[in-house]
Amino acid sequence: MFANFNFQQMASAFIVLFAVIDIIGSIPIIINLKEKGKDVNATKATLISFALLIGFFYAGDMMLKLFHVDIESFAVAGAFVIFLMSLEMILDIEIFKNQGPIKEATLVPLVFPLLAGAGAFTTLLSLRAEYASVNIIIALVLNMIWVYFVVSMTGRVERFLGKGGIYIIRKFFGIILLAISVRLFTANITLLIDALQNGK
Repeated sequence: MFANFNFQQMASAFIVLFAVIDIIGSIPIIINLKEKGKDVNATKATLISFALLIGFFYAGDMMLKLFHVDIESFAVAGAFVIFLMSLEMILDIEIFKNQGPIKEATLVPLVFPLLAGAGAFTTLLSLRAEYASVNIIIALVLNMIWVYFVVSMTGRVERFLGKGGIYIIRKFFGIILLAISVRLFTANITLLIDALQNGK
């Protein structure tokens, strides 16, 4: 398994997932939930998120095959989702509305859609089109450790960064996500066009 380990791939996957999961940008939401008296369990949130993400990472491929969708097409679709998420972060607009019926704070909205949402699922499968699985899994584990640390120390992190710091980090990672979405789109649309031309 570790024969395919590549530090550069792992670091790139870590940065992509770090930007998509955006736990720093979620700090104001977590604080707001706590102020409303809703319980947020850091251990439970981290473990459930990790289980969902790793499950989708392995089973997502089978699901795609079931619907006759190839990984490149999914990566192109994923690029659009990541593009919209980056616009949310850069322009301070809400595109993905969370209007689910569940009111339990640890599971909704913290685990889904904030940590293990459509963006993270899409990103994981999109990364599989480019990187070796071992590098993505290590990057995901490191992100989950970071998520646990931030969620369990929300108050301290907010005091340390300040509202301005959180705002700047959100904008910065919004621009990174925008660049990632463009790269994902161009890389995979080229593969799709090549596949179509070769199929003719």
